[in-house]
Amino acid sequence: MVTRDGEPPRERGERGERRDRAGRPDREKGAGRPGRDAQGRGDRGDGGGAAPRRRQVPRGRDGDAGAPARGGEAAEPRRRTTPGQQGARRPAARGARPREDAARAARGAGRDPRARRTTPGEEGPGTSGVAHGRTPGARRPAGGRDRDAAARDRAGRAAVPPRRRPPRPVTPAGAPLLRLGRPRPRLRLVSFALTLVMLTFVIRLFQVQAVDAATYAAKAEVNRNVKVTLAAERGTITDRNGVDLATTVDAYDITADPMLFTPKYAKAEDAPARAAELLAPIVDGDEKKIAKQLANYPGSRNEIIARQQSPQVWNQIKDLQSALADRADKGDGVNYLAGVFRLRHAKRVYPASDLAAGVVGWVNASGAGGGGLESRLDKALAGKDGTVTYAQSGGRRVPTASMQERAAEPGTDVELTLDRDIQWAAQRAITQQVRASDADRGYVIVQDTRTGQVLAMANAPGFDPNDLTRADPTALGNASLQDAYEPGSVSKLMSMAAVLDEGVATPDTHVTVPGTLPRADRVFHDDVDHGTWYLTLNGVLAKSSNIGTILAAEQLGKNQKQANRVLYSYLRKFGIGRPTGVGFPGETPGILARPDQWNASQQYTIPFGQGLSLNALQATSVYSTIANGGVRVEPSLVRGTTGPDGRFVPSREPARTRVVSTKTARTLSTMLESVVGDEQGTGTKARIAGYRVAGKTGTANRVDPETGTYSGYTASFMGFAPADDPRLTVSCVIQNPTRGSYFGGQICGPVFKRVMEFALKSLQVAPSGAKTPNLPVEWDPSKP
Repeated sequence: MVTRDGEPPRERGERGERRDRAGRPDREKGAGRPGRDAQGRGDRGDGGGAAPRRRQVPRGRDGDAGAPARGGEAAEPRRRTTPGQQGARRPAARGARPREDAARAARGAGRDPRARRTTPGEEGPGTSGVAHGRTPGARRPAGGRDRDAAARDRAGRAAVPPRRRPPRPVTPAGAPLLRLGRPRPRLRLVSFALTLVMLTFVIRLFQVQAVDAATYAAKAEVNRNVKVTLAAERGTITDRNGVDLATTVDAYDITADPMLFTPKYAKAEDAPARAAELLAPIVDGDEKKIAKQLANYPGSRNEIIARQQSPQVWNQIKDLQSALADRADKGDGVNYLAGVFRLRHAKRVYPASDLAAGVVGWVNASGAGGGGLESRLDKALAGKDGTVTYAQSGGRRVPTASMQERAAEPGTDVELTLDRDIQWAAQRAITQQVRASDADRGYVIVQDTRTGQVLAMANAPGFDPNDLTRADPTALGNASLQDAYEPGSVSKLMSMAAVLDEGVATPDTHVTVPGTLPRADRVFHDDVDHGTWYLTLNGVLAKSSNIGTILAAEQLGKNQKQANRVLYSYLRKFGIGRPTGVGFPGETPGILARPDQWNASQQYTIPFGQGLSLNALQATSVYSTIANGGVRVEPSLVRGTTGPDGRFVPSREPARTRVVSTKTARTLSTMLESVVGDEQGTGTKARIAGYRVAGKTGTANRVDPETGTYSGYTASFMGFAPADDPRLTVSCVIQNPTRGSYFGGQICGPVFKRVMEFALKSLQVAPSGAKTPNLPVEWDPSKP
């Protein structure tokens, strides 16, 4: 079958549109232009143009123009037909397979399914207007109303071009038809997910706005308001005369921004090296290290060149900056120090350096007390920091917002009982003797006999709290209060006090002292070998006889257990085995076991100072008790405080305890003078011209703190002056002397003399007016 022009018939698409020989839709755009294909290109296949396009009109169910298509959908546009073609076959419904149906029908009828329908004039004989065996439908006569509608419809179609749907792609014969899945389950899943997300937002919004509204409001207030701490100035520590021992001054950390030393900003290639050359002598630093810090860009924007510098150092840098800036403004140089800055803060300084460092203590890196009274009185010294609270936006304060300020309260100033001059004399004397004796350490204490106030407490070796990095770790602290040692013969004073106060002996009582004394599982000796001594009780103390002291202490009870209990009660009243009362951190109370816990050896060694331990201030307090007429005055280190209001508040009155009677104390004082004044005494090197001196030497076996065994000796001397009217008590202790003599009278007696002599003159104490009484030391057994 061929067309009128002799061309093969064009295949129609699913909706009746014409197709070319390749099966592509014959689009109107290309069909209406001779020599062009559907894409507007020339038809190079046959060399001719497309066949003239027939005009198509929409076809309704019954062939009426504009009538709706089957299924209520609008009919697709089609070519105009003659009245004889109105009964032609309708286009296949959507979703049908017209090509397969047409091919199937053609195979049954014996004709080509691609043959197109013709107009009545083109029909062959015998068709009688029937196309493809289908009978045309009857047309309803157009009435008046229908004619008007048809006329309007024709007018509208004439004015508006017919709307055509784009042709569907043709599925090749035998290929499966692509069918899309049902979209509703997917839509439901997406809708559920969106609903869940929105519900989460709603719940969270409700939580923020209603449930946790107050919490979030508080957080917002915190983020909006900035609180700045105003550091309180730490209180000053002074001696009894108002001389600063610890104070707070302004200090500066010298910092630099390395970016400002780059050639871009410094306008010089060697800016770091030139700046380091200028800074190193001022801050006493390493020039190469400073240059390396200044060249550390982009590694850092803030380098600390020197810490804790004085205001004078910063003033030198500032003056040099100004001079360089003036030259740079005149074009006569470069300001190499333009990138140097300062960071101001408070610095704790100790003007007296190592003087009384063990007592005063130090502060740590955060400015809090780290040792000594700085730690003990930290709360009072620190004061109370203030605060400033203001609103901020973008990191800057809001000028119109209110500001709340609480002023800082300065710390309390503390006045110690120490006297700087006496402290200096004591520290100098003990330091020299410790070095001369090559000893481990030593300490000297000076106490006001009447008030119990400590006028000096020196330790050697010491340390400088201004530079703890150079301090010996073993020297940190206050050994005078933190070392527990066995006192030795200086403890014999307490045994003699018990014997005299109990009335079992007098200074003239005769005591026969053998060369050795077996007791329990030991044999006791004196410090020197001797035959039998015939001593008075005063002579036992003057010659510091261990055997004589044991014999005297045995008289305190009917048996040894009772004697032990009596002696123990006196030791406790003297303050042994309990803290002194100064409240110093780390103070040792000493060691004194109960008498029922004394072993067989201790009940004989404790009377002469072995088998118990104490600290140097406890031992000093024993001699002050005798000097004070038998009344123990609690020692003190703090004289008073001065608050921010400038009012001085003295410390509480020290506790006073009667230990022995006044008579006993005076008798003991006279016996102690024999130790120093008598030629047979052990303390002759402690004599002071013009003053009566009472004292006692001590030499004890030393307990090594590392091994817990006896190793070396502890040498000591303690006494008071003037003996006829006591004002001062001085004690000296040296641990483990290894060079020269180790006896207390030989190495500690001279230290006592120098310190006591200086203190008496410094306090302008009048010399003694009476002579030293002469008490017998020995007795003649040949005389009744």
